[in-house]
Amino acid sequence: MNEEKYLNIFMESFDVDADTAKTLKYQDIPAWDSVGHMSLIAALEDNFDIMMETDDIIDFNSYEKGKELLSKNYGIEF
Repeated sequence: MNEEKYLNIFMESFDVDADTAKTLKYQDIPAWDSVGHMSLIAALEDNFDIMMETDDIIDFNSYEKGKELLSKNYGIEF
């Protein structure tokens, strides 16, 4: 359930398909720039009802790293 929600947030935020979303890294595509990054973080915070720490927002540099951070620091299971 959370995996699907997470994937959908990436797909909607960056207008990419599922396969592309799963391999994304920060600045891989023009949409994932600093503004896109903050939009992604806002969408994640809204959908998972969390408030991310600044260090985690900075460290969030890929699809996989994001899952790791959300799981480890916010108790979201994937």
